[in-house]
Amino acid sequence: MNYLNTKPLIYGLQGEPISNQIELILDYPSNLTFHLQKNKIDIALLPVATMSLIQDARIISNYCIAAKQKVNSVCLFSEVPIEDIQEIYLDYQSRTSVMLLRVLLKSFWNLRPALLQADEDYITHISGKRAGLIIGDRALMHLQTFPYVYDLAEAWYQFTKLPFVFAAWVANKEIDSQFLELFESANAKGLQQINTIVESIDFPYFDLKEYYENSIQYTLDEEKRNGLTMFLKMVEQLN
Repeated sequence: MNYLNTKPLIYGLQGEPISNQIELILDYPSNLTFHLQKNKIDIALLPVATMSLIQDARIISNYCIAAKQKVNSVCLFSEVPIEDIQEIYLDYQSRTSVMLLRVLLKSFWNLRPALLQADEDYITHISGKRAGLIIGDRALMHLQTFPYVYDLAEAWYQFTKLPFVFAAWVANKEIDSQFLELFESANAKGLQQINTIVESIDFPYFDLKEYYENSIQYTLDEEKRNGLTMFLKMVEQLN
């Protein structure tokens, strides 16, 4: 997965000794899901809502992309208050964020706006009572653009009092235990290099040190696993 929020995890995988044992592919989540389905890759940092699409999917790491309260990079943007929204463009890049929005609309906000499939330039069409779900780096770039911004991780926490897991390291087969030890160590090393990572990125729209250290949480602890379990059950109830 190739977003700013993945940089600390990816950074550790780009260094030795693990870099000598892997081929690292940076791609959109939908493509990674397809590659894992077809056994073209062994492990992927996947949006959690896509796990149901993969036979024998299992989480193989204690590292993830998560948030407790505001995440800042998965938001509903609007020119009007949420109760006045009539239509919402759905960001085509993330199944998990779309499912989270659907859960919140149904069970937290109790709203039923029309949901529209978005194309690449949909952000320019957000106006009036037509809102848009924007994720990732683009969301950080638009936090000051619209008068109403609804952070989905914050709304999830208000609804459940649990953190939200957006993505996790997933495989569809058993992974060698010695490699997993090396893999976990590489993830940990990346998280120890936040200052170096921030200095290497030119991104004037948001304080990335704040983003990495406070908005995003990278450890998949029991509380996050409980939040993940609750979310996946709610997704099942949508269908």
